[in-house]
Amino acid sequence: MGQCTGRVIEIRLGSGRKVEPYITCPVSLIPPAGQFVMALDESTLDEVIRTPIFTIEKTGQGFWAAPLHTVKWSPGTTLELVGPMGHGFDLPAKIERLGMAALGDTAARLMPLVHQAASTQAGLTLFSDLNIPALPAAVEVSPLASLRDSLDWPDMLVLDMPVERLPELRCLLGLQDRAWLPCPAQVLLTTCMPCAGMAQCGACAVPGSRGWKLVCEDGPVFDLRMLKW
Repeated sequence: MGQCTGRVIEIRLGSGRKVEPYITCPVSLIPPAGQFVMALDESTLDEVIRTPIFTIEKTGQGFWAAPLHTVKWSPGTTLELVGPMGHGFDLPAKIERLGMAALGDTAARLMPLVHQAASTQAGLTLFSDLNIPALPAAVEVSPLASLRDSLDWPDMLVLDMPVERLPELRCLLGLQDRAWLPCPAQVLLTTCMPCAGMAQCGACAVPGSRGWKLVCEDGPVFDLRMLKW
């Protein structure tokens, strides 16, 4: 984990007309898929809670960040960045069919996996009802409702969802109580992370199969078997 000063260079409207900033920073501070950096606007002296930022796409000078809803940064904003933090996605070295599902308000945090899987020529299907950004031609997009009928297709399933939807996941997947998926699955949980693991405040705690887990420290990406759902 490192610390540096980054800068917002550009703002764009992504899919669904959501604001996505481009942030310059050292390559070592660019968060891999599923991990995040905590950002603080250096011009806001009374700000105490940092904002978690996830990558959409990285470049040699920085990265496009997933949409932000609680901050109003503009080009020229200077940020204090700390990270990368948390546990990210961990895909097998060889994968033939990857299923992905966006259950929140954006599919942006899954985009690094799209580019990673496409580079290996793996089959890739994204299940979502959201407005989806431009994707490689090899990526198939299907309605979220079709996911429950496709669970036997992927070698691995990855999901992005808010913590609040975890109790309904079993119903969404069409699984009976205590039934498990036919393939390994990882889930990126999004929630408020006020202390980012610095104080173990417990605000981002989720029920695990063996006690409580902290999204900021034990996640935000979990093996689905680690969670109680």
